[in-house]
Amino acid sequence: QVQLVESGGGVVQPGGSLRLSCAYAGSIISIRVIGWYRQAPGKQRELGATSNTRSDMTDYSDSGKGRFTISQINANKTQTLQMNDLKPEDTARYYCHGARIATPDGVQDYWGQGTQVTVSS
Repeated sequence: QVQLVESGGGVVQPGGSLRLSCAYAGSIISIRVIGWYRQAPGKQRELGATSNTRSDMTDYSDSGKGRFTISQINANKTQTLQMNDLKPEDTARYYCHGARIATPDGVQDYWGQGTQVTVSS
């Protein structure tokens, strides 16, 4: 069984920073793409950032470019999303995602349970 566990959310003032972490646990053989998505109340889930583990290519939402930085997975199977200059519109629940995670049982995508980020003065 694969689990993605997020941490690092919280309440921050506008202009502040947060670092979200995602720990990948389970019998993981490989992961094709790691990413962060977010969902604000009443809105659809949207892209925050993704990183291809083979090519190291990254992709960011227009709102996240220049402010968000996604890391690759380290040896501890943890990756991070550094968010700087946070704005009230960044308030959302942030979800870790792993695309095409291979285990002995097959290949599929997985989501974490999410961590809440609130940007407010």
